[in-house]
Amino acid sequence: MRRTTPLNMTGVEPHACSLDLRVKILRGVPFFADLPMDALHAINPFFHEHSYAADETIYGTGDLADRLFLVADGKVKLIRHTLRGQDVMLELLMQGELFGSLSALGDEVYADTAQAQTNCCVLAIAAADFQTILKRYPAAALRVLNVVAGRLKVAHETVKQLSAYSVEQRIASTLLHLADRLGKSQAGGLVIQTPLSRQDLAAMTGTTTETVSRVISHFRHDGLIRSGRQWIAIADRTGLEAIAEEHSN
Repeated sequence: MRRTTPLNMTGVEPHACSLDLRVKILRGVPFFADLPMDALHAINPFFHEHSYAADETIYGTGDLADRLFLVADGKVKLIRHTLRGQDVMLELLMQGELFGSLSALGDEVYADTAQAQTNCCVLAIAAADFQTILKRYPAAALRVLNVVAGRLKVAHETVKQLSAYSVEQRIASTLLHLADRLGKSQAGGLVIQTPLSRQDLAAMTGTTTETVSRVISHFRHDGLIRSGRQWIAIADRTGLEAIAEEHSN
């Protein structure tokens, strides 16, 4: 019997990032939101499109931080290698989100690794070109710094969870975070709209795939979630929140 999935598998094919899509994405980026359409068309040539197959590396930890990136379509995961020798997934990024860094923002090299979660199209801009845009449109500069600061906050919270939370709390918190960002209501729950393997969850929560499988089975048995091959739906948000918040008691 063919397996079915509640995921909407509409990711781009490699090398499928059109001009219209590029302008649409730039228009939706927070720090370009107030710019008129002619400015977006002027900015567009500074961004160069690159397509990646699922699991392909976009840049690695320690590579020269000479470009910023935007997710045009598909999803990208950010991974950091910890002192404990673990690869922790810091964030799962979707359309319109910024990642990477530049020496002008205080980073000589990338502190994390960016990897395609699905087939994706990414827009990249070189350091000099990005500085040209910020000089031309100074209102965008402060918004960019706010985005970068927000990304650092997420990274610090992830590291904090690894040391302070139990594995059940970390997995519950991660599922709720993903549901808030990627969830879509369907019959029987809030489906996290991205392929989500046990290995992905292990990387996001600093544990093993075996432990993730055990906790997911427990959550499913208790009616907190529904799950299948690489998909998870939140069935009882209140119950998951109670587990995630136990650390504050």
